Amino acid sequence: MDLSIIIVSFNTEKLTRDCLTSIYQKLGKTKLTFEVIVVDNVSTDGTRAMLAKKFPQVRTVLNDQNVGFGIANNQGMKKAKGEYILLLNSDTVLLDDSLVGMLAFARKHPDSFVGPKLLNVDRTPQTSGGPFFTLPVVFAVLFLKGDHTGWTRVSPDETREIDWVSGACILGPRKLFLKDLLFDEKIFMYMEEVDLLYRARLRGHKTYFYHTCRIIHLGGGSSTNKRKGPVLNIYKGFVYFYKKHYGPAQLVLLRIMLKAKAAVAWLIGVVTGKAHLKETYGEAYHLV
Repeated sequence: MDLSIIIVSFNTEKLTRDCLTSIYQKLGKTKLTFEVIVVDNVSTDGTRAMLAKKFPQVRTVLNDQNVGFGIANNQGMKKAKGEYILLLNSDTVLLDDSLVGMLAFARKHPDSFVGPKLLNVDRTPQTSGGPFFTLPVVFAVLFLKGDHTGWTRVSPDETREIDWVSGACILGPRKLFLKDLLFDEKIFMYMEEVDLLYRARLRGHKTYFYHTCRIIHLGGGSSTNKRKGPVLNIYKGFVYFYKKHYGPAQLVLLRIMLKAKAAVAWLIGVVTGKAHLKETYGEAYHLV
C-alpha cells in the first residue's frame, strides 16, 4: 500500500465528512493505493455514526477519552500499513489529486518529511511553515507581528527545504515515523509538529515545503475555546519546547519575553475594556 492517511477528529462531524469526501473523490480515481484511519477522541456530535454510515471503508480508532492530538495521531500511525503516512487535519479539503505529486516528490527525497501549501477558504495563501523558534524568532512572533509579516511563518511560491511545516498536513515514510519520531505525547495540542521535525533535523532528516500541492485548511476545527485556547497552548508549547531542547539561560530569556507580552496584552485589555484579553493573558502570565 502506498499511503496511510491519519485523521484525528473531535466533534468535527461536518468537517470530517467533507475531508473524507474530498479524499475519496480526488484520490479514488488515481492509481494510488491508500487507506484512511480516523482516530476519534470521544466526539458527541454524531461523528461516529456518520463514519459508520457514510464511510464504512474507513478504519477507526474510537477512544474513550480525549487523549489530544499527538497521542491520537500516534495511535493511528501504529496501525498504519502504508509505505508513507499522511497526517491530515479533519478541517482540510483536498482540491485535486496533487497529493500524488507530493508523494512522488517525497520518494525522490527519502528519509525526509514534506508539507503542502495550505490555503484559506477563499484560496488565499495560509502560512504553512517557518523557521524553528529560536529566541529572535519568538521575539518577532510576540512583539513584531512576525506571523503576519512573513518573518516567522511563510507560504513560499516555490518548493524548497524549510525548518518545519504545519501539522495540518505532514507526509513522511512510515518507517521514519515509527523509528522514534512519533509525536511527543506530553504535548496536548500545538507545537507538536515543530518538536517532531526539530528532533528529525537533529538526526539529519530534512523537511520540504512542496508548493504544487494545495489544500484548503479551515483552522481551529477542534479548538474548544478559539480565543483563549490557542494562546495558552502556544505559551505552554514554547515553555515545554525550550525546557526540552534548549539550555536554562535561553529558557529564562523566553520566560521574560512571554511574561512581558502577557503583561502588555493584559494592560491593553484593562485600558480598552476587552475582558477576553484580560482573562487570556492574565492566565498566560501565570503559566510561565
